Amino acid sequence: MNDPPVSESTVTVVTRNDCDNGDDKGTRTYSLAVRVLQGRWFSLFASFLIMAGAGATFLFGVYSKDIKTTLGYDQTTLNLIGFFKDIGSSIGVLSGLMAEVTPIWCLLLIGAIVNFTGYFMIWLTVTNRIPEPRVWQMCAYMCIAANAQNFENTGILVTTLRNFPQNRGVVLGLLKGFTGLSGAIIAQIYLAVYGDDSKAAILLIAWLPTALSLVFVYTIREIDHVKEKESIDELKVFYQFLFVSIVLALFIMAMTIAQKMVAFTPAAYAGSATIVCVLLFAPLFISIKQELTILKKPNQEAVSVVSEVTINNLVHLDHHDQEQEASLDLKQKLKSRSSSKLSCLENIFKNKPERGQDYSILQALLSVDMVILYVATFCGLGTSFTAVDNLGQIGESLGYPKKSISTFVSLLSIWNYFGRIFSGFVSEHLLVKYKFPRPLMMTLALFLSCIGHVFIALPFPGSVYIASVIIGFSFGAQLPLLFAIVSELFGLKRFGTLFNCAQLGGPLGSYLLNVRVTGPMYDREALKMLKSSGLDRSSVKELVCIGKDCYRRSFMVLGGVCCFGALATLVLVARTREFYNRDIYSKFKERKRVTKIENS
Repeated sequence: MNDPPVSESTVTVVTRNDCDNGDDKGTRTYSLAVRVLQGRWFSLFASFLIMAGAGATFLFGVYSKDIKTTLGYDQTTLNLIGFFKDIGSSIGVLSGLMAEVTPIWCLLLIGAIVNFTGYFMIWLTVTNRIPEPRVWQMCAYMCIAANAQNFENTGILVTTLRNFPQNRGVVLGLLKGFTGLSGAIIAQIYLAVYGDDSKAAILLIAWLPTALSLVFVYTIREIDHVKEKESIDELKVFYQFLFVSIVLALFIMAMTIAQKMVAFTPAAYAGSATIVCVLLFAPLFISIKQELTILKKPNQEAVSVVSEVTINNLVHLDHHDQEQEASLDLKQKLKSRSSSKLSCLENIFKNKPERGQDYSILQALLSVDMVILYVATFCGLGTSFTAVDNLGQIGESLGYPKKSISTFVSLLSIWNYFGRIFSGFVSEHLLVKYKFPRPLMMTLALFLSCIGHVFIALPFPGSVYIASVIIGFSFGAQLPLLFAIVSELFGLKRFGTLFNCAQLGGPLGSYLLNVRVTGPMYDREALKMLKSSGLDRSSVKELVCIGKDCYRRSFMVLGGVCCFGALATLVLVARTREFYNRDIYSKFKERKRVTKIENS
């Protein structure tokens, strides 16, 4: 009778140097600090900080009026600049492809340089420190500035998802949640540093995100060979991060409401910004605590002398595992033989992997599932971008004061955060416990967005506040869901490129709906007001529309488009129903099980 199969594994034999007892406390402290800085939990904390500065595009509503007034643009031209902001923030194919061949620190450095260059040029323009640029130059500055966040998003999302593959919905919700809060965080800081000077906000978003990326550039990295004991309490730690971020969001929302009702002194603004910064750094202590917990666990490798001995570890694989492994090997061999005989086009269209496996870039981009996601992002992100870019002018047209417009932007940013957190954590819980498909959650988010657009189209007292909350929440919910769906359907191997491609429908929707629909409709209403007043276009520098009709028709169109996108996602729900009915994380659990067997 044959002996059972034997697997060969590498066992690390650990010996402790006696001279360790003579090490001074300073050396041990230094070693601990290095261990913390090199750990994946500190990398996650650094990611939170960088993402908290990566949402400067949400502040466009704060300073867009300065661009319009200083350069004498009409609303269509301003919306064109807003479109280039959206296209810059959404087209991350270059950063995705670079992530395949360059280290993460390179992406973050490029993002820092691009961010500072773009926003600094815009600040020089609105403060009249350089000659007035042409429209295409302003569009280029805005596109360059907004594109910086793609390098940060790509580097951080790809790295973090690979470090925490079994909690991708939760991780995406947290990371994108901090990005959603970014606008409100920066608003609090600029009020403390520069007062109510909206032009200075442009300078702040030029240097602050750049500084954050430069400080933490080398801490964002993929951690190989994460030990089983390090991932036992992952979800518990994520909930601690969630609690801190919720406290931060609630505090900012309270300050936003208080600043609207009460006149704040410079000292009060400074105190508010200080508390915001303290809460931003609170996750650092959670990260340090987690690293210390890992070090205290038994059999942890924290020693001075390590020797490796290869031995035959007699691990007896049961009969079922042997048959399953042989079957998988046979399928892979047959598939590789058949794919080698197929042409390139046949391999793309006919020989696609199963959902959840690693797709090639072309296989994913040309699949029906990705086409449906394009439609969803065109309708969902396109309408949301349009609402965000016009928020300042919407408030102005309905007679809200300038201070209220800043409140709209802060509310949208805060509820953008809640939408991202909700879609990340809740969709993960519903998926794991009830097999609730993520595409269906996307459908609900788009239907919710329709309601927000209707509140702007048919305004009533205070409706813009409600619309800011609804649109911010639904806008925030869409991105984590989109990224999670892409990672689940097409795998993590090409995730950096694919998630950037999946959101390309957003800028296209922004161009058609913002530049070609909303802007011209606004200008037509403004011209009607001029003619009714007995004036012509040449007599005024800036076209301004006041009244409920300024955005009525355009936002009815946006509501209809968003509703169509929600219906399109229902098709994806039907197509992926069987996929989401099974355990989509099974392959990661199998890898972890095999690792435990090999190390036993």
